[in-house]
Amino acid sequence: MGVTLAVLYVFLACWPMTFPPRVFYDPASFRDEIRQAQADGKRVGLVPTMGALHQGHLSLVAESQKSCDLTVVTIFVNPTQFAPGEDFAKYPRTLEADLKLLSAFDPVWVLVPEVDAMYPPGNTTVVQAPEIAQSLEGAFRPSHFDGVATIVLKLFQAAPADMAFFGQKDFQQVRVIEEMVRDLIVPIEIVRCPIIREANGLAMSSRNRYLSPEEREIALSISRSLEEASQQIKEGETNAQSLRDKIEQTLRDAGFREIDYVSIACPRTLKSVETIEGDVVILVAAKVGSTRLIDNILVSSPVSS
Repeated sequence: MGVTLAVLYVFLACWPMTFPPRVFYDPASFRDEIRQAQADGKRVGLVPTMGALHQGHLSLVAESQKSCDLTVVTIFVNPTQFAPGEDFAKYPRTLEADLKLLSAFDPVWVLVPEVDAMYPPGNTTVVQAPEIAQSLEGAFRPSHFDGVATIVLKLFQAAPADMAFFGQKDFQQVRVIEEMVRDLIVPIEIVRCPIIREANGLAMSSRNRYLSPEEREIALSISRSLEEASQQIKEGETNAQSLRDKIEQTLRDAGFREIDYVSIACPRTLKSVETIEGDVVILVAAKVGSTRLIDNILVSSPVSS
C-alpha cells in the first residue's frame, strides 16, 4: 500500500554531498532558463508544490531525476484553491527548510514567485476545471479545482518542462490535471507517482503537522480501513455499498466525526460504482479535529465485467 520511507532513505543515503538549489523569483526568467536548458538538449522534469516539503514531495523529485537531466521545483501557496474559512493563512511556509531538503538533489532549480507574479493586478482569467472535478472534492470545495487548474496551467507556462510529477495521494487532482492537459493540448507528460506513507501507514501530507499525537492515532484508521477493504475486494467482495458502510463505520468507531465521503469509483471517470468489477479506486476524505485528511487506494478485483 503506497511506498514506504525505506526506499527514500536508501536513495538519500547515496547523496553524501549537498547541492544548494538555484532559486528564482521571476517566472519569466525561470522560463527563459528552462528553454535554454532544453535547447542545450536537457530533458526537464517539473515538481509543482506548495512547500512545507516532506518525503512525499522528495519522492517526486527523485522520480524526476530518474527520467530527466534537470529537475525544477515550484514552491507557491496558491490562494485561489482555498475557499473562505480554509487554512490558507496558516498553511505552513518553510522555505529555508524546503531548500535544505532539496539540496540533497542535483541539479534542482526552484521557482518561488510572489502572488503578484502569478496573479498580476487586474487578473481575471480563470481556468474552468473539467467535468471530473465536480464530484468528491469538488462537491465539498466547489471553487477548489478551478484554482488548481488555473495555477497549474500558469506553472506549466512559467516552467515549460517535458514532464510533470504528481503524487497519487491527491488522486482526483491528478485526474483533473490529466484531463486539462488533454483538453487544452498542453505539451507536457503527466507522471503519477505512488503515495508515500509513514512507517505506520499514514499517508504523508503537509497538514499532518497539525495533528496532535491522539489525532494521529485516529488518522491511522483511514489507511487501515482502505487496506482492509482492498483485501476484501481481492478476496472477491463485489458489493461496493457494503464496503463503503464498513469503512465509514471504522472511521466513526476510531473517532472521526466529520466524514465528507467514502467512494468506490472507476479510476478513470471517478464515477461511483455499485458492483466492483476490475479496477477501482477507494477514496476517503474526513476530518480529525480541525484537520481534513484525504487518502485513497487503487485495487484490482479478480471479478471481471
